[in-house]
Amino acid sequence: MGEKVYRELLEVMKSRAGPYAGSNIPEFFALVEELFDPEEAEINNALPRRPASIDEIAVKTVRSSEEVSEILERMAGRGLCGVSKTSDGELFRGLPFMPGIFEFIFIGGGESERERTVSRLIHAYKKAYSQAKGLEKISYPLTRVILVSRTIRAGNTIHTYDQVMTYIDKYDVIGVGACYCRHAAKLRGEELHGIPVGVCMWFGEIAENITERLGGRQVTKEEARGIVDRCEEAGLIHMSRNTTDEIDFMCNCDRWHCEVVGQVLRQPKPGFIFNSGFKPTFDAERCSACETCIERCPSEALTMGEAHVPVVNTDRCFGCGVCATGCPESAIAMENKPGFPDPPKTVKALVTALKNSAQG
Repeated sequence: MGEKVYRELLEVMKSRAGPYAGSNIPEFFALVEELFDPEEAEINNALPRRPASIDEIAVKTVRSSEEVSEILERMAGRGLCGVSKTSDGELFRGLPFMPGIFEFIFIGGGESERERTVSRLIHAYKKAYSQAKGLEKISYPLTRVILVSRTIRAGNTIHTYDQVMTYIDKYDVIGVGACYCRHAAKLRGEELHGIPVGVCMWFGEIAENITERLGGRQVTKEEARGIVDRCEEAGLIHMSRNTTDEIDFMCNCDRWHCEVVGQVLRQPKPGFIFNSGFKPTFDAERCSACETCIERCPSEALTMGEAHVPVVNTDRCFGCGVCATGCPESAIAMENKPGFPDPPKTVKALVTALKNSAQG
């Protein structure tokens, strides 16, 4: 069953799409054979993208519901499948590599030898995948930047979805786990230079799953706000799915390790496919030309102008507000970016926008 099941897994991971979807290269098989034993690979291949019951999944295999339940529990505890709770019991679904399996594996912040091995195999697979595929053009934003409302200039239109605190206030259950990108880098021996790792947030049902099964921890709203403050002090970017109504996670990303930011920065105009819909403005009287904002800018969109006031390159600017939160003179505020479109409301609307963009 071994080789055949992993060949089938390749096609399954291709169909689930997302960054680093399945690719027929040796590094893919080295990775999946470490992640899934043959039994788990078989069950993974039977998992639909929509949540399904154990009995429904068992029908697709030659195994009993009891056997499938045991294997799924093992997989769920290692971040290899998604879990949803309903009044009729738990439902399970298949996950893409990203966003999904790669992030879930490292949420607990573990440092076992297996986790170190997986981090190296993922890194090797991503490198080989990128070399084989070349630069993949992002035609429509899958993710978006979210601001902190205190950095927005008075008089600007501020939607609830523009503000980090909207999501902290909305959900009763908030979970926090390790940033996959930084934790995996740490396991490979890379230096993080003091950037916090355990600061990625999950909300609602998915927060329950990561705290119950994957080693994440549940936090209060007050603790979550404190984490946001730490992230801003470190110059991190608040980022989530490019929707307004269906947000269940918020990453706090850096420019050196973050997978999303890295891919965006390789695009011709990063600011057009990863943005908050805002841009920085500078108060010339307050500005002391200290260049703190230039040093902090994750997209290197700022340069010092002739009038000793920073100038912004909107082709590169994310509208992340990292410059504003770090300005010692409070000389920077964010304002609406003219003509910037509203994000899709739902995941379904986002998928439609992605398809339309790809066809265009």
